Amino acid sequence: QVQLVESGGGLVQPGGSLRLSCAASGSVFSIIAMGWYRQAPGKQRELVAAINSGGSTNYADSVAGRFSISRGNAKNTVYLQMNSLKPEDTAVYYCNADGPGSNYPRWGQGTQVTVSS
Repeated sequence: QVQLVESGGGLVQPGGSLRLSCAASGSVFSIIAMGWYRQAPGKQRELVAAINSGGSTNYADSVAGRFSISRGNAKNTVYLQMNSLKPEDTAVYYCNADGPGSNYPRWGQGTQVTVSS
């Protein structure tokens, strides 16, 4: 199975930037896509950005042009560069891995991002 650990969250002022990191371990060869989701209190978890094994990306309309997802050189890491942050970006951000079989999707524990003055 795949294990995911996120890092890089914190408190930032509106207009600021953060970079989130996700490290995958275990059966990483089976991963076909990775992404970032977020969940605010009382709301459903929503897709923020995703990247597949070929490097193709997609973004939620609310973050397109501000956020960028990328894979690390080791291919078992994924990053989310977040620029021009807004208060509505405040949420717990979760790393996600997708692949075949009943073991997927896999989720990290989450990292808190708070955008506030």
